Amino acid sequence: MKWYWIKTSALIRRLFPNYIWHLPNHNKKVFLTFDDGPTPEITPWVLDQLDVYQAKATFFCIGDNIRKFPEIYHEIIARGHQIGNHTQHHLNGWKTNTQNYIEDVCLWENFGASQNRLFRPPYGKIKSRQAQKLIESGYKVIMWDVLSADFDTSINPEKCTEHVIKNIQSGSIVVFHDSVKAFKNLQQALPQTLLFLKENGYNCVEID
Repeated sequence: MKWYWIKTSALIRRLFPNYIWHLPNHNKKVFLTFDDGPTPEITPWVLDQLDVYQAKATFFCIGDNIRKFPEIYHEIIARGHQIGNHTQHHLNGWKTNTQNYIEDVCLWENFGASQNRLFRPPYGKIKSRQAQKLIESGYKVIMWDVLSADFDTSINPEKCTEHVIKNIQSGSIVVFHDSVKAFKNLQQALPQTLLFLKENGYNCVEID
C-alpha cells in the first residue's frame, strides 16, 4: 500500500473525531471535492463534466491560484458549486509552525470566500494544535473517506477509477484534484465516476 489510504479506516476517523471524514445520509448523497485549483487547463473542463451530469461539488482552492486566476474562481461560484479554503500557499502543516500556518489560512481569506468556513489541509497533513485553532475560529476541517489517488503518476486511469467506484457509498467525501499533475487520471476517472453515480441513483451535492 502507498503512504496514503484509498479508503480511510474507521480507526483513523475515531482517532480524529473533530475532523469531518464523511457525511452519512439515507438519500444516496455523495460529496465530490476537488483540491488545488483553480487551474486554467483543468478546472473549466471539470466544471463542464459536472454540468453534463447536473452534479454539484466543493472546490478546495489554493489562495494563490485564486489570485492568479480570479475569473475561473468566480466561474466555479457562478455554476453553483461550493468553495473551501486550502491555504494560500499549499502548506504542509506537519512542516509548518502553527502561527505561520494559521496566518496563511487567514491570508487566503483576502482572495477567497468559504461561505460555510470549510477547510481542507493540503496533503491531509495538519497538526492537532493547528486544527484546534481553526475549529475554534469557526472552520470545519473537511477530510475524506475515499481518495481517488489521481495525483499518483504510478497508477493508471483504470486503477484510479476503480479506487473510487469500489469504495464510494452514500455519505462519502471523495477527493479529486483539478491540477495538471492529476489530469491524466482525472480525465477518465471523473466522467466514469459521474456516470456510475448517475446509473446507481446517487446525487452529487456540495458540502454545506
